[in-house]
Amino acid sequence: MQGTPATITVERSEPVRTVSATTSFAPVLERVAPSVVSVYASKNGRGGNPFLDAPLLRRFFGPDADNATPNREAQEQSLGSGVIISTEGFILTNNHVVEGADQVRVTMANGQEYPAKVVGTDPGTDVAVVKINGTELPAATLADSSKIRVGDMVFAIGNPFGVGQTVTMGIVSGMERTGFGITEYEDFIQTDAAVNPGNSGGPLIDAEGRVIGINTAILSRSGGYQGIGFAVPINLARSTMEQLIQNGRVTRGYLGVYIQPVAPQLVRATQGAPVAGALIGAVAPRSPAANAGLKAGDVVVGVNGSKIVGGPELRLAIAQLSPGSSARLQVVRAGKELELETKVGAMPRRYGSQSG
Repeated sequence: MQGTPATITVERSEPVRTVSATTSFAPVLERVAPSVVSVYASKNGRGGNPFLDAPLLRRFFGPDADNATPNREAQEQSLGSGVIISTEGFILTNNHVVEGADQVRVTMANGQEYPAKVVGTDPGTDVAVVKINGTELPAATLADSSKIRVGDMVFAIGNPFGVGQTVTMGIVSGMERTGFGITEYEDFIQTDAAVNPGNSGGPLIDAEGRVIGINTAILSRSGGYQGIGFAVPINLARSTMEQLIQNGRVTRGYLGVYIQPVAPQLVRATQGAPVAGALIGAVAPRSPAANAGLKAGDVVVGVNGSKIVGGPELRLAIAQLSPGSSARLQVVRAGKELELETKVGAMPRRYGSQSG
């Protein structure tokens, strides 16, 4: 299974933003709807679901998850969604939909059902790839999510509450959302398109029917939709997916630093360094960061020319670099700007979310 190439279609042009009246988006949605599937995962274990206990941040399991009985051996069922991204049958979904599953089934929009094999999962981004056996399957087209802007019209497609394939409409409400602790590497698209339990792993679609994200979580005090949903940008999901298909796992870049919040008292300690940036709390000996001359107290404000405004951005920027590649770090030290260069290492599996 591993190493099998996937035929993926990506359109990198920006969506058309000319404002014009329309009475229906049916022609656009009819092109992508056959690519959206329901994903049913089951496993033997104790009832209850930890994701349902979080009062604010909730992933989207189906109704069966709510009915699980705590502290009793049972077969747990979860319902999510997914999107076919290649004619060979590779499907993108969320890690939390299929994590630990003993059996995965996929149901197409036309009702046809397939057994599915988990190709690979990545808890760090909450992305998973499953595969069904088929030929000339209806694959969705992926967009370049870096070209999405706040205010762009979007659609969420999935199977909320198991009622059947459902489409909701909204706009992109925000970009580059981080710091929620939903996943280790966060760079979410925020949307007000309604998403509910069962939508998890389904696609967020632009007005041209192209996938721009994978719906992953909602911000909610009630456990249901309250107007804020988060999707993994498709560029991040696609790079993760390609590694899972080729290698069965994701290898990330590693700098070797412990990142701290830039609190006001720490700004004074760094003699006036700007608040926007990632404060280095410690540097691992003989790490790429140490070899570059990075020191505790430095504030990283850029990587390869891209602005860094906090720890999550630095962690994601380094993680997305290939081990062995070069990284130029823009740093503020004691109020002075300097640039350091290093070769990126490979992230050790044992390291937690606070390291980069």
